[in-house]
Amino acid sequence: MTPKILVFAGSIRTGAYSGKTADIAQKELGQQGAEVTRISLADYPLPIMDEDLEAEKGIPENALKLARLFVAHDGLLIATPEYNGSVPPLLKNTIDWISRVREDGGKPLRPIPGRVAALCSSSNGHFAGIRSASHLRQILAHIQMDVIAPQLSVPNGAEAFDEDGEFVPERLRKTMTHVCAALIERAWLVSGRTR
Repeated sequence: MTPKILVFAGSIRTGAYSGKTADIAQKELGQQGAEVTRISLADYPLPIMDEDLEAEKGIPENALKLARLFVAHDGLLIATPEYNGSVPPLLKNTIDWISRVREDGGKPLRPIPGRVAALCSSSNGHFAGIRSASHLRQILAHIQMDVIAPQLSVPNGAEAFDEDGEFVPERLRKTMTHVCAALIERAWLVSGRTR
């Protein structure tokens, strides 16, 4: 069986470095034999997380759709930008809503605990979004996701990609190959599938 990996970026801005990084991850995972689903959070708009809203109207349908996608995949790859030294609000809000999902149509649904994830970060500066990735790692570990150790951080985003959307630095290409291989391997182990 082929491992199923869900890939998305924490930014929906046109030309976002995180989106370009997610595109490269999608391609690399596919080349390594994974079945990849690439989504945009723009297709799953959510209100700001509000427990009063949840009590009144329940979990938003788009949060349920995303939770079902999480469950349907063996692993996730999240590419995050960095806003003010931390995780962007779009990504944090999405995670907060998905973490509230406990059931689907009366049946238990556990989209986050034990789910395998790999992280990529990017910024236009030298620090490559590593603070955002570090904060995201802490958040996901706190809600019991299985975040693998290897990660990719893309510095100087304006110069990091060529006209075809590929990484310019060889180091980034090699690191992405390593991260994707580690994610696939971990997803195999946790899913219990046989190769």
